[in-house]
Amino acid sequence: MDFQDKEIIPGKILPVVIIGNGPSGICLSYLLSGRIPYLSPEVSHPNPLLSSKLGEQPHLSLMEQDLEYLCEGLEGRSSNPVAVLFDSLLLPDSDFGLDHSSPLDWRYEPERSVPHLVLGRGPPGGAWHAMEGSMLTLSLANWMELPGLKLKDWMREKRRNVRNDRATPAEIASYYQHYVSQMSLEQNFACGTTVTGVTRQPSNQEGSTPCWRVTGLQRREGEELGDGSTVSDEVPFSLLAHNVVLATGTHDIPARLGVEGESLPHVCHSFWELEAAISRGELDQSSDPVLVVGAGLTAADAVLAAHHLNTPVYHVFRRSVNDPGLIFNQLPKLLYPEYHKIHQMMTQQQYQAPPPPQSHAHNLQTPPSSSSSSLPPASSSSSSSYSGYLSFPRYKVVAFRPDKKCVLESDSGERTVLQISKALVLIGAHPNLSFLRENGRALGIYPEEPITCRRNPIDVDPFTNKVLGAEGPGLYAMGPLVGENFVRFLKGGALAIASDLAKRHRGEKEEEGEKYLMIDRFMDRQKRTETEVRES
Repeated sequence: MDFQDKEIIPGKILPVVIIGNGPSGICLSYLLSGRIPYLSPEVSHPNPLLSSKLGEQPHLSLMEQDLEYLCEGLEGRSSNPVAVLFDSLLLPDSDFGLDHSSPLDWRYEPERSVPHLVLGRGPPGGAWHAMEGSMLTLSLANWMELPGLKLKDWMREKRRNVRNDRATPAEIASYYQHYVSQMSLEQNFACGTTVTGVTRQPSNQEGSTPCWRVTGLQRREGEELGDGSTVSDEVPFSLLAHNVVLATGTHDIPARLGVEGESLPHVCHSFWELEAAISRGELDQSSDPVLVVGAGLTAADAVLAAHHLNTPVYHVFRRSVNDPGLIFNQLPKLLYPEYHKIHQMMTQQQYQAPPPPQSHAHNLQTPPSSSSSSLPPASSSSSSSYSGYLSFPRYKVVAFRPDKKCVLESDSGERTVLQISKALVLIGAHPNLSFLRENGRALGIYPEEPITCRRNPIDVDPFTNKVLGAEGPGLYAMGPLVGENFVRFLKGGALAIASDLAKRHRGEKEEEGEKYLMIDRFMDRQKRTETEVRES
């Protein structure tokens, strides 16, 4: 869909604009396009309490029911109650490896669709198109799918065997793009768009309705040049909307350590930069060690990539290897053998600092690192699973130096200097909310801090996903912006928003009906009065 350098329809207010075309925005578009979930009379839910509640009003769709009431007593791996509810209905008891049929019966009711527009910078699928294409995803395949299209069935059509019940990010990105086409949602998507502003539009003297104004740029392909290439152009657009949904995700801006030398050319902040260095032949088994900073899955993928090349690795992270908050301590070993291997290395191959000399309280030691065979001694034996790996638990980076030395400091204050070839700082990412005032800080749980997925998500009502700190009504947020990292659970945000919009619309129609009824009654009384006056 292309915009013009003006409002789509001057003065026309769209019911809903969704900013972000990843799985969050796609799932909400599906629900707003007239796909309505009902309770199937042929399938019961394995949770007897939930099954009993759902059976109380089987004629109502899920979006018409009291979600807060249905959520009572449910437990799951998400802190968002509607996410747990919807996941339980889509994939009953999947945490136990069971494959129960979903009790939901999806019906297409186009008369209940809500006109909406989904804005995204790239193709449908969002950040999945920018993720590394060969690693397996963390989630099982069915946890990544969206309602109405089984991911496993789609994958089997694309390749002969589905390995380990998991897919690659490239396959997931392709699935989401195909999903939009398969579900006939394309007319709701405007790709190549960058939102630059979301502001509250007050009512004017003519009595216009207060709403939200969304402004931005849409990339267009211009005329073709002689060499076959095309010149792209960016065209401004402006939209008015009653409701705006923030669904941008949090993969836009890599998090930084904020230490000296972090902008040096050998310090990288994305997995792609490691891949690029590998493709250029800059890293091999004779290289100085690669420093990987972080204890998340992207950092683990970087260790795996270096391991594949036999390139030595220093792995630095702030947590203890036994910290229950460490993602590796939350993953089943059988389902995620590669990450279990990394955690095993983190645990068994730790750097052991030598005792400081008597004359110095803190020794600035420099382990020889001119070659991969000169790594500081690890606590594991020589028969370790990966002799070129050394972990530094509960250490932080103090500084990077131009000569490719890196200064580390333990939580006890002891410093160590390492010689490295390249550093990868993989400690997460922050959302790009530059289109909001002060980058949306006022919307967070802690308004004085930047919005982050884990520490300071956007503060929303748990059953409607309305943004509590918004300047006016009609602002929602979902997905990673509200702390929901996994596709499996972000679908609950789509249900909460679609349900609230449907109930608000129904309430407005009822209010409008009551208003007309009151007018009719008033007119009837006027007529009766006039008749009585004439007769008297």
